[in-house]
Amino acid sequence: MITLHGFASSNYYNIVKYVLLYKSIPFQERLIYSGGEDWLAISPVGKIPALTTEDGQHFSETTVICDYLEETYPDAPLYPADPAAKAGIRQIMKVAELYLELPSRRLIAYAFSGKPAPQKALDDARHVTNRGLTAMKRLCAFSPYIAGADMTLADVYVHYVNSVVNSIGSRQLDWDILAEVPGMREWNRGMRESQIARTIEADRKADEPDFHAYIRDFLAKNAVPGR
Repeated sequence: MITLHGFASSNYYNIVKYVLLYKSIPFQERLIYSGGEDWLAISPVGKIPALTTEDGQHFSETTVICDYLEETYPDAPLYPADPAAKAGIRQIMKVAELYLELPSRRLIAYAFSGKPAPQKALDDARHVTNRGLTAMKRLCAFSPYIAGADMTLADVYVHYVNSVVNSIGSRQLDWDILAEVPGMREWNRGMRESQIARTIEADRKADEPDFHAYIRDFLAKNAVPGR
């Protein structure tokens, strides 16, 4: 059976988990926050999530895992067949990752430590996020799905990117980021109400106390600088 390694508070873990559930692929979960050499043998740079296939191969990097699942389990496809349309889906995912999620992610340590982020960090995050928002306004259709009439991996990917943007970026920047893209909030609400998303959210909430304890311990050992 496939094994998904990671923890339920990770948005990237939840992207892969959503794909597994959407495609009705049997899998088991292995809870891990970090590890030593045994973990690096599965995830070479120690990133969450990682996947072990039925025949014992290991993969990390969320898009790599999702592409493997799409090609190995073609039922309930999450990419269009047309190469150009598929590239369009991947473009939306990459823009969301680099220009929405990443600037918010760089503020996570300040959010958890309670220390104010330096103004330069806030300014940089706002600048990069603005670039992403400009692109997303051009790329997203929300009719009803993010790229048009059909559900794609971009819907799953951006929904979980938005979880970090909402919980970290918007709060740190005091800015309703998702409201900047017409249709984004309504679409995001619809994604959140799906049965798969509700199952994943329940698991995330159950993991939250252990995850916060792990983060507190990590920050105690790796102090976040103040202003």
